[in-house]
This record gives sequence, structure tokens and C-alpha cells, in this order.
Amino acid sequence: MSNGSDNVNYSVSNGVARIALARPPVNALTIPLLRGLIGALQRASADPAVRVVLLASEVPGRFSAGLDLPLMLTASPDEVRQTLQDLYINLYDVQHNLGKPSVAVVNGTARGGGMTLAISCDIIIAADDATLGYPEIDLGLPPAIHFAHLPRIVGRHRAFELLFTGRSFTPQEGRELGLVSRIVPAGELDAAAGLLAEELAGKPARGVTMARAAFMRQNDLDYRRSIAVAVEDFCNAFATPEARAELEAFARRKGKLPAA
Repeated sequence: MSNGSDNVNYSVSNGVARIALARPPVNALTIPLLRGLIGALQRASADPAVRVVLLASEVPGRFSAGLDLPLMLTASPDEVRQTLQDLYINLYDVQHNLGKPSVAVVNGTARGGGMTLAISCDIIIAADDATLGYPEIDLGLPPAIHFAHLPRIVGRHRAFELLFTGRSFTPQEGRELGLVSRIVPAGELDAAAGLLAEELAGKPARGVTMARAAFMRQNDLDYRRSIAVAVEDFCNAFATPEARAELEAFARRKGKLPAA
């Protein structure tokens, strides 16, 4: 297996590229991890031998807990904006133009930005013991990117409830809402993802590329403009004293900052 970066592993077998997050303990998102992920997706997109992309995790029980908030507290405003640019806009652009199906393999906790990674893929397959959620509101931050896509998937009122309670929910509920495509026992997740990738890889490559491009155009719904607005909304909220106080309290509870 070759490394796309220190935080992302990349390998190809039988037409399937496996891109795996590898930043223990929870795959918290940083600029290096996001750059590694985007670079791996670009690599897969440019490789004619790759027919399908799997986005997975090397950390047991953790897909991604979202942004590395303690690290964000020490970041400059430009670094915060660049992180959001990579997560919201650059990731969307590379996925939009990928040219082949992508599958999120959610092996455990997916929160906030981790949900952004999963939703960027075309299909989400999840372990039956995974947990999902959008906890940003509890930290005084707007779950801004999710305003752009979640109501279109699950409906306005259900999206509002998930985003404004910040509660976690099961993949079973995610499937009922239309977020999760398939649920499998945790011990069978990798095998099930491999079989799904094999099925997709067996389709006519040119036909899939053209059909996916048409699908993306039909379902864009001005999404690109919406996510640019989401970057501004998040950055404005992140700069407020209230949000920083909530983030510092969260970091102390997690042992990432010394007690006040």
C-alpha cells in the first residue's frame, strides 16, 4: 500500500482505488489530511485503470469525527478559511469531476465534517454499529455546509431537527432518511464494500463516466454557489467570542487543552 500523505493511504486493486483515512485516534480533519484526500481523489480520477473509488478508514470504529477543533483554535483566520475551502469547495469539485463512482465505507463514528466526507461520495455503505451526527450547533457553530445539501436529501423539517438538536443517530435511521444506501454487519463491511465496488467496476466504463456526469449536472441545483456561502457563514461564526468559548470548553473536556 502506498501513502498519498501521512494521513491518507492509497492503493489500487482490480480497478478499485481504496483511499483510507489514517489519522488516529478519530481521523480529525486538518489541512494536510484534506490535501492528501483531495490529491488521492485526483490521482484516482486521472488513472484510467481505476473504475471505482472507495473512501474508507484505517482507524477501527472511527470514520471521521470532523474538524480538528482544538487545532483550529490555534489556527489563523486564513488557515481556518483554507481548511473550509478544502473541505467544502475543493473536495466537492474533485468529487463532482471524478468521472467514476465513489463509495463511502463508514465503519464507525461520522460527525460534522466526517459527514461532509461521506456525503461527498455517490453511495454510503455503513456498518450496523456506526453512528452519525451533526454536532456543530452544540459548539456555537452553524452546520452551514449541511444547510446546502441535507434538506434536499431528507426534507426541510427533518434536516432542521437533525441540525439544530445536534443529536447522533443510527445508520438505520440514516437509511430511512435517504442518507445511507446500505447497512451491513460491522464484520462484513469491507467484504460488502468490495462486492459493491466489483459490481460497479463491471459496468461499461465510458457509459458510467457519461451517465455520472449527466447525473451530477442534473442534481447540482446551484450547490456550488451554496457551499461558497457556507464557507463565509462558518468563518464569521468561528470568529465570535461565543463560539471560541464553546470550542475551548469542548477541547478541555476532551483533554486537548489544560483545565482553566
